[in-house]
Amino acid sequence: MAGLYVHVEGPTEETAVREVLRDHLVQQGFYYVVPILVGDPRKSRGGIVAWKVAKKEILRHLKESPDRYVTTMVDYYGLPQSEGSAWPGRAEASIVPFAQKASTVENAMMAEIVAEMGGDDFYPNRFIPFVVMHEFEALLFSDCARFSSSVERPDLEASFQQIRNAFGSPEEIDDSPNTAPSKRIMRLMPEYQKPLFGNLALLEIGLERIRAECQHFNRWLERVEQAAHA
Repeated sequence: MAGLYVHVEGPTEETAVREVLRDHLVQQGFYYVVPILVGDPRKSRGGIVAWKVAKKEILRHLKESPDRYVTTMVDYYGLPQSEGSAWPGRAEASIVPFAQKASTVENAMMAEIVAEMGGDDFYPNRFIPFVVMHEFEALLFSDCARFSSSVERPDLEASFQQIRNAFGSPEEIDDSPNTAPSKRIMRLMPEYQKPLFGNLALLEIGLERIRAECQHFNRWLERVEQAAHA
């Protein structure tokens, strides 16, 4: 039976994998599902590391076991672009239409991992790159009523919904330093704590609702589910 490592950038995503995604994916057929915080957790709790660090860890975990799949859950919004730490495809993604942004980064990540693994014995589908558009908090706008209820702020439902209605999908809520999903939430709710409130909301909203509203997230989860059945 296959296992799955999910490389995450911070405690919010780490908790989401442990509390929400793991049971679902084990039911789909994975023997184990483990969130892996990218980088040294003793030095940093949140904030994505340089690609060279993440790539080294991804390669190591792929090489450790031929029965292991590896995926990522990192926010597009915070991916480094500066020389020396840039993630592949991130600079190019900034100038393409929204529908191509995530795939531009994910395809570039895939190309580098496949090139590094090399050889005919590597099954490329064991690596499933995933970039959250534009960050984890965007997923919470999939159901503004449940979101506001879960954080005990039903008075914010209308404000959350107004933000959601301005975009074609929650995943389109943008990546400006002032208007990224988490920034919008914290302006309305200064007490918002990302790991705690974010995952309370995720549990309340549920995977099915998020999948219906967030097509990129849904396509990623479908690929992971297919890997569990492989």
